[in-house]
Amino acid sequence: MRTSGVLMPISSLPSPYGIGTMGKSARKFVDFLVKGGQTYWQILPICPTSYGDSPYQSFSSFAGNPYFIDLEQLVGEGLLTEDECEEADFGDDDRYIAYDKIYKARFKVLKKAYERWKKDHHQFLKSKLDPETIEYCFYMAVKDHFKSASWNKWDKDIRLRKPAAVEKYKKMLADEIGFYEFQQIEFNEQWSRLKAYANENGIRIIGDIPIYVAFDGILAGFLALSDTVRVESASMISRLHSLNVEPVLLT
Repeated sequence: MRTSGVLMPISSLPSPYGIGTMGKSARKFVDFLVKGGQTYWQILPICPTSYGDSPYQSFSSFAGNPYFIDLEQLVGEGLLTEDECEEADFGDDDRYIAYDKIYKARFKVLKKAYERWKKDHHQFLKSKLDPETIEYCFYMAVKDHFKSASWNKWDKDIRLRKPAAVEKYKKMLADEIGFYEFQQIEFNEQWSRLKAYANENGIRIIGDIPIYVAFDGILAGFLALSDTVRVESASMISRLHSLNVEPVLLT
C-alpha cells in the first residue's frame, strides 16, 4: 500500500520562544497530518547541535537537543513561571531562529527549572538515563569547565580519561553534570509523550540518524563503549581532523 508523509524539522515548528519544541505546535502538526491523510512525519536528527547549529553535527548521537524542551510544559510542572520565559531574549523575528540568542538565554532559563527540580528529584537522575547519555552529560560539564574548549584542548589527564581525573571531575562538577542530566530527562519524557501522541493517531515518526558526530563531541559518543573501543591516541584523531578527515570507529 502506498503511503506518504511530510518533512518538518521540530526546530521549524511555530513557537513563542525562538525555536520549535515538542509542545502544542508539535501536536497540532500531528493533527494536521491526520487531517491530510498522511502516515509519516519525517524529522531531522534531534540530537544536540554543536558549532554551526547543524542537526548533522552533534556533540553526541545519544542525547537529545535541549532546545526542543517545551518551556510551557515546564511551566505546567511548576518548574518555571511564564514571566521567566517571557523575559528571556530568544530573538525578535518569528521567521528565523536566532541561535546566538537562544544559546545565551535558553540554558539560563533551563537552569532555573533545574534548581527547582533537583530539590525533589536529584537522587533519581542516573536511573532514568542510558550510560551513553550519562557520558554525554559528563562530557558537556567538563567542556563548560574548560570554557567550551574542544576535548583535545583540555588538560592531559582528563583528555586521556585517566581514572583519577575522571573521578576528580565527577566530584568537582557534580551539580553541572546534574544540570545536563536534568535536560536529558526532560527531553526524554517530552519526546516519549509526543511520540505516543503521534502513534496513537496513526502517525509514524521517521527521520535521519546523526551520521556525523562533531569532532568536538566524538568522545562523548564513544566513551561509554570504552570496554570494547579504545581511542589509542588523542593526537592521532586531532591530526585526522586537521586534515579534514573524520575518524570512524567501528565495532
